Amino acid sequence: MKLDDLREFSMDEILSALGLTAKPSASERLLSGLGLFGVGLLVGASAALLLAPRSGQALRADLAARLRPRRNDEAGSPQQPDTETPDAEAHT
Repeated sequence: MKLDDLREFSMDEILSALGLTAKPSASERLLSGLGLFGVGLLVGASAALLLAPRSGQALRADLAARLRPRRNDEAGSPQQPDTETPDAEAHT
C-alpha cells in the first residue's frame, strides 16, 4: 500500500479503522447543548401544566381560551379574542 492509496480514504474512515473518532467542533457541542436545553424546557413546561394546582376541566378551559385567539388570527377571522379567562372570574 502506497501513500497515494491513503488519500482515497476519508479521515473518518481512517480514524474508525484505528478505533478513534474525530473531536466534535465547538459549534457541534453548542448545538447539541441547545437541543438538550430545548427538550428540557418542553419537558418542564409539560410537567408544570400537569402538576398545576387546578382541576383538569379548569386547565383545559384556560388553554382553550388562550389558543382560540391564535387560531382565529391564523385563519384571518375578524373576531376579537376574549379578554376574560376562567381565572379572572374566580378572583372577582
